[in-house]
Amino acid sequence: MKEKKNSSTTSRRSFIKKGAIASSIFIVPRHVLGGAGYLAPSDRLNLAAIGAGGKGSSDIFNASVNGREKVAALCDVDFAGSAKKSIENFPKAKLYADYREMLDKEKGIDAVTISTPDHIHGPAAKYAMERGIHVYVQKPMTHNIREARILTQMARNNKIVSQMGNQGGSNPLLGMVQKWIDDDAIGAVSKVQVWTNRPVWPQGGAMQPADPSLKPESLDWNLWLGPAPDKPYTPNLHPFSWRGWWDYGTGALGDVGCHLIDIPFRTLGLKYPTDAEASVSSVYSQMWNADYHPEGCPASSFITLHFDATEKTKTPIEMTWNDGGIRPSHPDIIPANNDIGGPGSYNGVLIIGEKGIISTNINDSSPLTPKLYLNDGTTDFGPETEPNDEPEYGHQRKWVDACKAGFGSEEHKGLTSSFDYAGPMTETVLMGNLAIRSYLLRKEDSEGKMDFYARKKLLWDGENMRITNLEDANQFVGRTYRDGFKV
Repeated sequence: MKEKKNSSTTSRRSFIKKGAIASSIFIVPRHVLGGAGYLAPSDRLNLAAIGAGGKGSSDIFNASVNGREKVAALCDVDFAGSAKKSIENFPKAKLYADYREMLDKEKGIDAVTISTPDHIHGPAAKYAMERGIHVYVQKPMTHNIREARILTQMARNNKIVSQMGNQGGSNPLLGMVQKWIDDDAIGAVSKVQVWTNRPVWPQGGAMQPADPSLKPESLDWNLWLGPAPDKPYTPNLHPFSWRGWWDYGTGALGDVGCHLIDIPFRTLGLKYPTDAEASVSSVYSQMWNADYHPEGCPASSFITLHFDATEKTKTPIEMTWNDGGIRPSHPDIIPANNDIGGPGSYNGVLIIGEKGIISTNINDSSPLTPKLYLNDGTTDFGPETEPNDEPEYGHQRKWVDACKAGFGSEEHKGLTSSFDYAGPMTETVLMGNLAIRSYLLRKEDSEGKMDFYARKKLLWDGENMRITNLEDANQFVGRTYRDGFKV
């Protein structure tokens, strides 16, 4: 009997070995082949949206790939607003107000798009990834640096296929900029200048007083607040102007920093910055007394970050950021009548080397318009318009394909903003906000005057996520959370 058992076991092992060649999916569990949530490419993905209005409506629609994938559920705190479009697009999807209830009840969900106000990104993504669900998270990936570090590690540990929604990272014209850098066209790079016309929403003043009587009946205000401190309904935060308030948004940097800073961060191979320094504009409603609203983002700011040399830069880099419509001076080698950055010079990036300058537009769905200007008069321009074969350069579709192929697949490795990349880049963007919020710190001195004691260069230990020369600044590395929404 013993020999017969061994013979049978041997025969079965031989069968499995041969069968694995012909039909590995049948024999080997999905999670072994492709990581958590693996699906054969021929299968339909079960998708859900957390945040189905605004940008969320296009994110989940593009992820569905014109109906190729199934949208099983939609979550939004106000389906009477722009989320109605998603209901029209996916009439069979189940509707939820609370993403936690949706993910607990809908056991078949494979992947979610998260397109909410910034303060919900981290809690929602963590909740999904804990359940083995792949995530597409709008930019910025998280509300703060600590969350970005946690989600980056969690995606690796839980074998989650992730993508941040900075769709310009999939723009093929970035390859043109990358080639100029790789070919050493502009020589050693020492400086990068980044700017934007944002904010284009109310920012820099006092928040409107709370008024519960004005709350739309369709809005679940408690769920909209999520991890933020409890407070009565306040008009003009939902659905868009939350961006200018630290409890919910991340200001101009959070809105477009992941599009603009992405270009030099990616092409130059940058890592964590070594320091950060900020200055912000002052608004005077009274003589000699600047308005003080530390709960909100400033009307404009100027940030300086430094980076160690990389293989691609050869020298340390200084990066500056301007928002509020303030842009850098026009370089001499760029003709005076030419825009810098994008059309009208409203947004842009200048990568400055010893032999010339690379100029590009914002890296979202706007034309990238890469331009090379060399000191010897040589120029090379990319196209002014871009042929887009699919929406947003296929950024959502590529993520969906990677979810189906599985964690560690070639499709997954080919994603341009998986959390392994998007996490450190988002941390760099949010370092600017840490510097801004520190700049606004103050305390009363011995003479009864306000001392803005944190207006200095902040030294950053990126590996350990700490400001080393001002302890009070470290409060902005993370945040406090209401129960039920902790990260």
